[in-house]
Amino acid sequence: MVEPIAGIQGLHFQLPSRTLRIDASDDALKKALDAIRKAGFEPEPVTGKASTDAHADQLEHGFSGYVRLVAALVIAVAAEAVSYFAPDTREWTAIGMAIAAVAIYLAGWETYAKGLKAIFSGRLTISALMSVAVTGAFLIGQWPEAAMVMALYAIAELIEAKAVDRARNAIAGLLQLAPEEALMLTTDGTWVVTPSADVAIGATVRVKPGERVPLDGVVSKGNGAIDQAPITGESIPVDKAPGDQVFAGTINQTGELEFRVTAAASNTTLARIIEAVEQAQGTRAPTQRFVDKFSAVYTPAIFVIAMLVALTTPFLLNLTWLEAIYKALVLLVIACPCALVISTPVTVVSGLSAAARRGILIKGGVYLEDARLLKAIALDKTGTITEGKPKLVEWKPWDGADEAMTRHAAASLAARSDHPVSKAIAVDLADAAEVQDFEALPGRGVQGTINGRSLLLSNHRAVHEAGICSAALEAELSRHEQLGRTLTLLSDGKRVLALFAVADTIKETSKQAIFDLRALGVTPVMLTGDNTATAKAVAEQAGIGDARGDLLPEAKLQVVKELQQQYGATGMTGDGINDAPALAQSDIGFAMGAAGTDTAMEAADVVIMNDDLQRVAETVRLSKRTHAILWQNISLALGIKSVFLVMAVFGTATMWMAVFADMGASLLVVGNGLRLLSGARMPGRAGAPAMPAKKQGHAHAQDHAHAHTHGHSHKH
Repeated sequence: MVEPIAGIQGLHFQLPSRTLRIDASDDALKKALDAIRKAGFEPEPVTGKASTDAHADQLEHGFSGYVRLVAALVIAVAAEAVSYFAPDTREWTAIGMAIAAVAIYLAGWETYAKGLKAIFSGRLTISALMSVAVTGAFLIGQWPEAAMVMALYAIAELIEAKAVDRARNAIAGLLQLAPEEALMLTTDGTWVVTPSADVAIGATVRVKPGERVPLDGVVSKGNGAIDQAPITGESIPVDKAPGDQVFAGTINQTGELEFRVTAAASNTTLARIIEAVEQAQGTRAPTQRFVDKFSAVYTPAIFVIAMLVALTTPFLLNLTWLEAIYKALVLLVIACPCALVISTPVTVVSGLSAAARRGILIKGGVYLEDARLLKAIALDKTGTITEGKPKLVEWKPWDGADEAMTRHAAASLAARSDHPVSKAIAVDLADAAEVQDFEALPGRGVQGTINGRSLLLSNHRAVHEAGICSAALEAELSRHEQLGRTLTLLSDGKRVLALFAVADTIKETSKQAIFDLRALGVTPVMLTGDNTATAKAVAEQAGIGDARGDLLPEAKLQVVKELQQQYGATGMTGDGINDAPALAQSDIGFAMGAAGTDTAMEAADVVIMNDDLQRVAETVRLSKRTHAILWQNISLALGIKSVFLVMAVFGTATMWMAVFADMGASLLVVGNGLRLLSGARMPGRAGAPAMPAKKQGHAHAQDHAHAHTHGHSHKH
């Protein structure tokens, strides 16, 4: 309809938000909007003001809609009463038909408008089927049922729309978490309350205990604990000190903090999470694509079957023509593919929202559904399985050296070096003194004079070259090296005085994460650029049987290819930067610890907003649950309809039963899909208000009241 128009560069349809973004030239955009109008839809631009006024608009239209439908139901009951109690005369029949017509108009004028436009444009939509069925019933004398069916259909449709909106707005409620105002430091040294949108990058903002952080930034003054659950899904508050990142929408629980703003209000981590989830909702999962293709065949096929029932049952089942037509109309109502069409998007959106609330950003329905297929996952070591920071894990004086003296000397020398291993020693020993004649020895270590004594803090190789490595010391060093530790030795040129073992320790959650992956049937394989001995030592601690060391980024890419050939679908976890080639090659790439990192969000298919490896197993579990619910919904929709279709053709199914079969199935699958949101409540704030939609209405894929054009996106 729109795609063939010359000048159309891209179409981005998002069913959950009922928006269509059209990338096109001005001329092509005009033609596209005309084509949309001819198809029976009324496009409305989505603007910032529209979003601002959405809540009031929703309340106004929602209230008037309720009043109209309640009135339609009351009048439909009156039509039934006239049919049942009034004398069977021409006058009373005319009165009853008039009452029924009013009920049908109040409940179904929107359905009729869309249905007629669809019929004239050659499309068999849900509204077209309902329009034909209700009109046919009215004309063959079943006007009380026609009125009641249209009223019940409209009411059930409204209930369904409310349930769908719950899924659609589940993540959008995060927008309400970021305060609209911030306490900003001005150039004259005073603190002024300023709209968050007007705060510039680099400005200083203060947040008091109990307040929400209005913008992303880096702490410049103060200490406190912040609840980061809305961003990372962490249940325990995170301590913050100068130099630490803070994120918009998080809650400062203790201590006053001042921070330097690092992102505008429109580009905070929270805003980018919401944008990514909204984009993900617009993608089609495999099951969604199947349902879309099935529905495109199903609806016309049902219409043909209804025609055959109307034309053949008078001969095959000895029915009157009116009875045959009535059966055909009942069949049309029963067979409406509402439940089938709505079942998949509601489930997928619920799954994406549930994941986002846990700090898992899944960038498309295809990844949500396909994560269950993973058979192996490659795990980067540093920062994924381990903390990513060297830590002093063991130290001891050697050959009778004084413990206090060696500790004091090692801390003093290490404090003067910027090497990561030296920093780990300096931080953990924290007892520095004045060092004279300090000198760095590239590839070996550092040396200096402390209290008149020349000392050397160096690696194993330097001590070995100096010839002061005894057999006992070599045995001790070998023990540490087999555990994957980096050794640093303090010596005076004549003998070794102390040894210090530094290692990148595994995270507390890594063992459980590996166990969870194995329990799900996923084989973990560790990849690292560290030496093989270190790789095997860390892998053994984490419970991983397959570890590959000495790997450059290109080599990691090759290993992922090998795993895909050996196991099948393979995932990859990394930081989204150094592991980009392997992430791109994998079936699903997971970026770890990516809160606030643009590159990681772009590089991976799934973004773990904190660095908890257990979230990977959670993603696989959620995928399995989502897939199961998707097929439960498809089975429910088709199963219920199959039973009533048989009853319609061979039994005594009525139009009342038809509408309950249709909308009952729709409500069942919507409710079943929403189960994914259970257990994934919005962290950090109970009952956060959801961002209202611009328009209310049911979310049938084939039948929308309006096609909103989102900014048109033709290079605005």
